[in-house]
Amino acid sequence: MSTNDTTLLTPTGRSREAVVDDFARSELFDRTFREGMELVEETAAYLDGDGRRESKLLSRAAALAYAGESMKLTTRLMQIASWLLVQRAVREGDMSALAACEPRYRLADRKVEAEPTHSDLPIALIEYLVRSERLYDRVLHLDRKMYLDAPEEEAVNPVQSQLDRLAAAFRQ
Repeated sequence: MSTNDTTLLTPTGRSREAVVDDFARSELFDRTFREGMELVEETAAYLDGDGRRESKLLSRAAALAYAGESMKLTTRLMQIASWLLVQRAVREGDMSALAACEPRYRLADRKVEAEPTHSDLPIALIEYLVRSERLYDRVLHLDRKMYLDAPEEEAVNPVQSQLDRLAAAFRQ
């Protein structure tokens, strides 16, 4: 089945459209949306205010690291906000749940990166980076649960697979 197939079903037999529509109307979505948009606003205020002042006090190398990390932070938050706005569009009837299932509206896996390499970065920037990573991971989890292409029952359980192999070996 393709992700554009209107009969795409979840492992429980519900249509993906129903799952997306239900999530968009849920309290979980409301909380996640509020948290995401508040983090975007807080981060923007920090980067335009205290963050700008703090970055001017940094060494050249630390200022360069600050610029790179703030770009990653901004990009990550815009991806989260975009995903949340698509879900809100479904809720408000501005977009169909089926359209929201298209791959272009999905979140990409987050590259797990090492901690910022410069120890002189302001602690506030580090805190915003950590908060945005945690929120991204939670939203990515929701995205995968709602739009997962393969039924969960078909996922390979490595422990069960090994147990099955052992049981088969002893039956012979």
